[in-house]
Amino acid sequence: METLLEWLSLHADNAHFILFGLLMLAGFSLPVSEELILILGGVLASSVIPENTIHLFMAVFLGCYFSDWIAYWLGRGLGKRLYNVKWLPFSLNEKRVERLKWFYDNYGFWTLFIGRFIPFGVRNGIFMTAGIGKMHFGKFALSDAIGCFVFSAALFSLAYSFGKNYDVMRDLLRKGNIVIFALFMVAVVSTILYFWLRKKPVASEINPV
Repeated sequence: METLLEWLSLHADNAHFILFGLLMLAGFSLPVSEELILILGGVLASSVIPENTIHLFMAVFLGCYFSDWIAYWLGRGLGKRLYNVKWLPFSLNEKRVERLKWFYDNYGFWTLFIGRFIPFGVRNGIFMTAGIGKMHFGKFALSDAIGCFVFSAALFSLAYSFGKNYDVMRDLLRKGNIVIFALFMVAVVSTILYFWLRKKPVASEINPV
């Protein structure tokens, strides 16, 4: 990560385009950590190019937001064919999609809002399921915009605050502790929510035929 930060510093004028592009790749479920990119954006804004703070925040916010659109439309366009895609970090199958649909039907907005904070491929799986279930795109876009803004602003702001002390940040990067820090911020909540999602009964389990 330190190497990536140094490279972005050398290309500071285009850093917001680079971060946006990386986040768009995350929409295709490629191994790009949204948390890591948001933290990089906050660090760059506070310690390298503070004059571009707004550009960097808008880049990471819109990158996260539009990557969700990609996941949604992949689900909408490919549907159940995604069940056979083995490279997805969060494998989709009929039972899992049915379970997530149950959450959409019963919790609507909160499913998308909470799902935004669950990493490790679960986030994209939830958005793809919204597409597979043909959730109204306007409803999806509006609900996700709220969750995405809260998520992006929180991580970006925390990274911006820590990035004020660049020397300390460099030490953290060398030790890899910044990654641990990023994961720690979401680990407790996301783990609880993930297992809660797994244990929640689906319609077929509540009303067996």
